[in-house]
Amino acid sequence: MKEIFLFVFVMWLLIIGGGQLLVLVIAPLTISGYGKFDSILDSGIKALIAIILVVAWIFILSKIKNWIFHKQIKN
Repeated sequence: MKEIFLFVFVMWLLIIGGGQLLVLVIAPLTISGYGKFDSILDSGIKALIAIILVVAWIFILSKIKNWIFHKQIKN
């Protein structure tokens, strides 16, 4: 039962930490020098970083979930 709390705790850490990373580091990121494509390129790179982070979070949570279920099946 403790493993489920660990899963929820890690999930919240990823949500809070990832949100903080996006707001404090990624949001102020600006790209200039490409003329009228600055805002499109800037938004595209930010969206790509956010998508990569979401995929990483899903991968991490999936690994933790599998670890929890394998541990419960063995017991």
